Amino acid sequence: WDDQQPLLHLNFSLLAVTLLTSFGSSMLYGYNLAVVNSPARYIKDFYNHTIVSRNGTGVSEETLTVLYSATVSIFAIGGLVGSLMVGMLVTKFGRKGTVVNSTVLVFVAGSLMGFSRICGSPEMVIFGRFVTGIHSGISLSAVPMYLGEIAPKNLRGFLGLVPSIFICLGVFTAQVLGLQELLGKEEHWPLFLSLVVVPTCVQLILLPWFPESPRYLLIEKHNIHATITALKWYRAKCNIQAEIEEMQEEQRSLSSVETLSVWQLLLDGSVRWQVVSVAVINVGMQLSGIDAIWFYTNDIFQNAGIPASQIQYTTVGTGAIEIIAGLIGCFTIERLGRRPLIIGGFGVMGIFCSGITLSLVLQERISFMRYVSVGCVVGIIAGFCIGPAGVPFLMTAELFKQSHRPAAYTVGGSLNWISNFTVGFVFPFLQMSAGSFCYLVFSGVCLLVSTYVFFIIPETKNKTFMEISQMFSTKEAVPETQALSLPDQLKLKKMNGYGALESGSLEFDSSTSAI
Repeated sequence: WDDQQPLLHLNFSLLAVTLLTSFGSSMLYGYNLAVVNSPARYIKDFYNHTIVSRNGTGVSEETLTVLYSATVSIFAIGGLVGSLMVGMLVTKFGRKGTVVNSTVLVFVAGSLMGFSRICGSPEMVIFGRFVTGIHSGISLSAVPMYLGEIAPKNLRGFLGLVPSIFICLGVFTAQVLGLQELLGKEEHWPLFLSLVVVPTCVQLILLPWFPESPRYLLIEKHNIHATITALKWYRAKCNIQAEIEEMQEEQRSLSSVETLSVWQLLLDGSVRWQVVSVAVINVGMQLSGIDAIWFYTNDIFQNAGIPASQIQYTTVGTGAIEIIAGLIGCFTIERLGRRPLIIGGFGVMGIFCSGITLSLVLQERISFMRYVSVGCVVGIIAGFCIGPAGVPFLMTAELFKQSHRPAAYTVGGSLNWISNFTVGFVFPFLQMSAGSFCYLVFSGVCLLVSTYVFFIIPETKNKTFMEISQMFSTKEAVPETQALSLPDQLKLKKMNGYGALESGSLEFDSSTSAI
């Protein structure tokens, strides 16, 4: 009955932390993805004027395009740097500590971009983009990890997808504020780029009052009192004994109490399938072509014969569709599970990517095909936001135990950013050489990821982290009863090393894990 109505377990603290971290960190990622699109012309003009005033001569259009491309894509390089640091940061400062401390980067970046025109410095814009990239790289991993650890198991999916809705909301906000009537005028672009400091201010004022992740406090800091306090904050009902026992069971089962490095994670045979799965869904998320679609929506709409003055409003419309699709995913994930959302999401994207190729090839002969291509863009974006936008980050939290999780996020996050950068860099060339057939490449990637998830990744809905790792260990064709009885025997031997629970609760422990 509880599992049918998981929202009953949602209390104020859980909801507040989810909204604060998503609003102050995840939303900035979406905002920064889209913010440079509408003021592109003004930023190039500013670069040109500055170079003229310094050197006395202007530069060619190609050089300006290279400078502008650097401004756009250096964000992804910053993201890669941030994602490589995240494992070390979450182990040292904790999950919440990392989210709070990394806000410094946003204030630095906002100041650099906001004052760049007054100082006449294009370098400040580019460096500011790099610094916001670092912040996004850290928060894209730290926020889902923090939320995944504080959520009760039947709310993990729901809370884990909230950041992806805020990413869509960030894209939407940047599209709306970029309209001519608002901040889309030439004089406003430094303000437009530096608005990122507002959500971060709200987060910085409120988030420090909430407790750290209970799992981090217990398993890594061995602080039982702080763990109980934190759990009382985050649980509607006060039956926290069972949950603490489950964490202590996980603590005992860890092969090493120390957090693993990335290299140790890659060499650990017991989690090979989990690592491969995280790599596949993170790379697939970026190589699905969603960035190419976002980046070139305006061109596709132009080809469809939508008047130039109306295109900006059409783009805002697609932003609204993203948010609706994200909400659908968020509210259905605990009912449907992770697998249907990610298989369905990638499947839909694959079909619509083929549809774009078909409509672009045929639009010379059949006029209504132009509108089909617009429909396909909407379909791809909706398919992406329902599942592939948020589930990969959630799955990274779910597929690993405490000691492996930071390294897993480093691997998943860095692959995500490398693929993001690659698509941004390669797509224009791919488009030149393959024309409208380039979307078939993305279609193939989506269908391959969908197939992989269908055959390899088990459903993780409503399971504890221990149960999930046992599901993967039984992949080695060991009957489940054997696979479960072995850890229980080991547990009795390991007990003395940790001391902690009386024998009564231990018997209860082994009986629950065998269900």
